[in-house]
Amino acid sequence: MNYFVEGIQGSGKSTLVRQLAEKYKDYTVFHEGAYSPVELAWCTWMDDEAYEKTLEKYPALRDEIMEKTVTEGTHKVMRYTQIITDITGFHKDMEQYEIYNGRLDWKRFREIVLTRYKVWNGSDQIFECSIFQNLVEDMILFRLMSDDEILSFYREVRVALEGKPYRILYLASDRIRQNIEIIRKERSDEQGNELWFPLMMEFFDRCPYAKEKKKAGVDDLIEHLLHRQELEIRLCKEVFGDRAVILRSKAVDVEYGM
Repeated sequence: MNYFVEGIQGSGKSTLVRQLAEKYKDYTVFHEGAYSPVELAWCTWMDDEAYEKTLEKYPALRDEIMEKTVTEGTHKVMRYTQIITDITGFHKDMEQYEIYNGRLDWKRFREIVLTRYKVWNGSDQIFECSIFQNLVEDMILFRLMSDDEILSFYREVRVALEGKPYRILYLASDRIRQNIEIIRKERSDEQGNELWFPLMMEFFDRCPYAKEKKKAGVDDLIEHLLHRQELEIRLCKEVFGDRAVILRSKAVDVEYGM
């Protein structure tokens, strides 16, 4: 069996992934930002030509770039956010090779996502944020797709995953605002300066959805997250019904059942 752990930010995904990993010690865990056979968040998707140009452009990082790269056919998946460097512009340069946030046209984006789900043939694996979060955010915030359009796409995902052993564990929260406040404090430096939340707000306020709908600020972000959770629960029920389990956020005991 494979497990996809999903939920809104602050719902307890990382905690549940850690608990599952402790219980199933022989499983392989794929955290967000690490190399994953199904997910590309925080990683590049570049062809051989772009990759060679990157190696030439950043010779001081060559060894580390190669260490953080996995070849998939004619493309390179590089975990560029795991490369710590003070070389100006490196991370911004690599960001352009991510597939999310409307960087690719819909046809190409859809093809990449569905193909990777289809060819994946893993077992005994645990995934964090690898089936909903980044895809749904891309489709809502950057492609302005309707709920029905997103449901239609996920019916294709369901077909691509046909015959594979998996369960989606979805952590539903009734305290989204409170959870966001908690992780704002948790993801701050020793002086109390927030590190994560300002970036999150900038990401939201500047996205096409916010501009089109004239949305901005914390209240509108919470409204978006509430809508996203409602949609993802619909996906669990209407598309992945027999493969999805909806759990109460932060009330999961992997020892005595979920």
